[in-house]
Amino acid sequence: MAPIVYMVIPCYNEEQALPRTASVAREKLEGLITRSVVSPDSRILFVDDGSRDGTWSLLCALTQETSLFAAMRLSRNRGQQNALLAGLMTARPYCDAALSLDADLQDDIRVVDDFLAQFAGGCEVVYGVRRRRDTDSAFKRGSAKLFYRLMKVMGAETVENHADYRLMGRRALNALAEYGETNLFLRGVVPLIGYPSGVVYYDRADRTAGESKYPLGRMLSFALEGVTSFSVRPLRMITLLGIAVAAASVAGLLYALISKVTGSAVAGWTAIISSIWLLGGLQMLCLGVCGEYIGKIYSEVKHRPRYTVEQLLLTARPREWETDADSE
Repeated sequence: MAPIVYMVIPCYNEEQALPRTASVAREKLEGLITRSVVSPDSRILFVDDGSRDGTWSLLCALTQETSLFAAMRLSRNRGQQNALLAGLMTARPYCDAALSLDADLQDDIRVVDDFLAQFAGGCEVVYGVRRRRDTDSAFKRGSAKLFYRLMKVMGAETVENHADYRLMGRRALNALAEYGETNLFLRGVVPLIGYPSGVVYYDRADRTAGESKYPLGRMLSFALEGVTSFSVRPLRMITLLGIAVAAASVAGLLYALISKVTGSAVAGWTAIISSIWLLGGLQMLCLGVCGEYIGKIYSEVKHRPRYTVEQLLLTARPREWETDADSE
């Protein structure tokens, strides 16, 4: 029996790109259904992450065209990661596998067949990985390499050159539902699941319309979220830094005492001011890193919902899944 597959597409102010995206995604899904690669019960699920333009109106119109389209609207903007999670968790009761991709058509939808082939071959998670970054600017290529190296040094398990173009089977989705952290970084969470996985390589295209939702400031914030969500090494580095500074301070004190005793001390303020600024800067940096972790603890202990669904337009019924024990 062909699997039920849901394409989950988060949207934020994608009014310009949606008509083209919906047309291409529909054509692809209809082709898969015609060839019996996926079930006719498969859907394209758009997630409106509190858009301020006409995105939701367009999505409502699309769901009237065909039952292949489904749409859900979050009550407010919660960020791409939470919007994607909302779509995956909504699709989970209905599908055998969920495929997440961007609304700007930069992810090559033509390789969906490769995702499904690896899923049929036993892979519970399939990652879409970019072959190259030739179309990126030098700054973006350099910052991306720095990000993945930093994540590796900090001990976080990620797939290099993989964003959020991935397929997850039902077992992987059920496992993902058990991760309840508020500070969400799916690129780090999904590899922790541990089920058999595969990789599909593709070439990333330019945006069809609209503008990028990840300017420099948001990219830096995203990187900081990833590091502090999956590693305590910055805290350990602070400890080592404190030990090094303390050792240097003892050495400086001994030097000052020897200079005083031998009468070679020279009056001056440059060294004093420099050391004060250095130590003050280090202290502020260490307090900032500690503050990031304390802030995450504060967010986690409140257990607030990561998103709230305002409206769901979906013509399907949840499946009565058999247990894994029964299926074996």
